[in-house]
Amino acid sequence: MKQSKKILIVDDEKKITEVLQAYLEKAGYLTAVAYDGRNAIKLAETELPDLILLDLMLPDIMGEEVCQVIHQKKDIPIIMLTAKVDESDMIAGLQCGADDYIVKPFSPRNVIARVEAVLRRVERSQPEILKIGTDYLDVNFQAHSIKKNNEELHLTPTEYNIFELLVKSPGRAFTREQIIDFALKDEFDGYDRSVDTYIKYLRQKIEPDPKSPQYIVTIYGVGYKFVP
Repeated sequence: MKQSKKILIVDDEKKITEVLQAYLEKAGYLTAVAYDGRNAIKLAETELPDLILLDLMLPDIMGEEVCQVIHQKKDIPIIMLTAKVDESDMIAGLQCGADDYIVKPFSPRNVIARVEAVLRRVERSQPEILKIGTDYLDVNFQAHSIKKNNEELHLTPTEYNIFELLVKSPGRAFTREQIIDFALKDEFDGYDRSVDTYIKYLRQKIEPDPKSPQYIVTIYGVGYKFVP
């Protein structure tokens, strides 16, 4: 099951955000929208997007500053959107940590292609093989293989999706709603507490002591995170 990625669109022009939302959602992405820099910074923390489309000319804070503030807290890929065409502006945008730069006016299809290219690049940079807890867990994402003390674990597809989501973002707290969006999808029965049941089964399989979990940790009032 492929995870749906969430894209945060930051632009003070409502027509642009509406068009981008429509194209991104048609392409299978989840979306969130901010119309200024302060809300963009807030949503980067609460919505935990996989990528941000960030306009440089915002009404309160310049996009370059927003980019820097977000990168101080979160490692989220950012694509700049701007009407500035000078090479110096493009260089400044990339130097503040942007992963790509798109000049307005743009084709929404081109934006989708750039988004997909950046996300593929980010995914390729993530390790496919992990050893957790001094070889206690041996994880090979490419082979969909998880071994515990050298013995193969058998996870259900939903358990594996949750495990992959948490492990590939160590230390990042996910709400139950986010776990549902990313990992459950068709398995969701309408109650966000069903996530707790899947976490319980997952802990029974991977934790040394499921009653005192050390890898999949509960963040009270928020959800769950993976602690390597």
